[in-house]
Amino acid sequence: MLRAAAREWLADRYPPERVARLADSDAGWDPTSWGELAGLGWLDPELDVLEHAVLAEEAGYALLPGPWLSSVGLALPALGGAPKRPTTLAWADDAASRLRDAATSVACRADDDLDGWRLTGVKRAVPDVAIADEAVVVARTPDRVALFRVDLTANRDAVHPLSTVDTTRRLGELRLDGTPAEPIDAPAAGALTSARRRTSALLACEAVGVTQRALDLAVDYAKTRTQFDRPIRSYQGVSHRLSNVYAALQLARSLAYRAAWCVSADDPAVDEAVASARVAAARAAVGGCEDAIQAMGGIGFTWDHPLHRFYKRAQWIAAFDGAPAAHRAELAEMLFAG
Repeated sequence: MLRAAAREWLADRYPPERVARLADSDAGWDPTSWGELAGLGWLDPELDVLEHAVLAEEAGYALLPGPWLSSVGLALPALGGAPKRPTTLAWADDAASRLRDAATSVACRADDDLDGWRLTGVKRAVPDVAIADEAVVVARTPDRVALFRVDLTANRDAVHPLSTVDTTRRLGELRLDGTPAEPIDAPAAGALTSARRRTSALLACEAVGVTQRALDLAVDYAKTRTQFDRPIRSYQGVSHRLSNVYAALQLARSLAYRAAWCVSADDPAVDEAVASARVAAARAAVGGCEDAIQAMGGIGFTWDHPLHRFYKRAQWIAAFDGAPAAHRAELAEMLFAG
């Protein structure tokens, strides 16, 4: 029921032509959608990772633009619940490029002045920072790494959007220079570990949705496109390629939902499950979009067709929190250590 309701709403509100308009707009999303998501229950506190996993897959299928995943994936563990305003997490800087490193060493500095805490430093590659109202920032105090809440609506001069390939999910820099901040009680190490696991599982599910949409577009095209008076689905170069996409998709879906369950249940195998899902789902999404583009021939390479936007989202997912090769190396270390 949750999946059906989400898909129906997304299909109605985010057809490909509207996603294209939003992606090419200055904002990159529809700010009124946040209230709609809240009304639909996407931000309800009782939703678990498994429910968010279903929503993430459907969001990937529709290519939902907006800060929903940043809020319920990255920011939620630090805040102890789904934020009421669009929120993101800023961790990467010159001392820590990956989430697993930020818990022990970051370059951003937090100083406790007479009028409260202030942050100084540059946070890089912050997801959705240009459209978020708040940011959870990882910074170092004199004795530890801690988490701080920064009101971005009151400090817009600190937000610097970047030109990104995927304009449905943009990155930016947070340039802090004595910026006021509010400390968060949650221990940084635990919150960042939870954010990494949670976001990785949700991104794997989102990648499943992207792969499914790419496959559906290619299959629909292959059923109607003819060559030499025969539908192109009858040619092995097309049918075998799309069959391989289907096989990779089913493996990725199984691993993605296993990862979501492991995160939800705090299973001992959670890190291996999440790493396996990230690797398999990212490869399925990138490879699935590439195979769909090839199977669709010339139309797959045009800017007017929506497929290139799904391909860009697949590349974004694959590159999140490190290059794909780094994720494969991390998984290999888990599987073969000792």
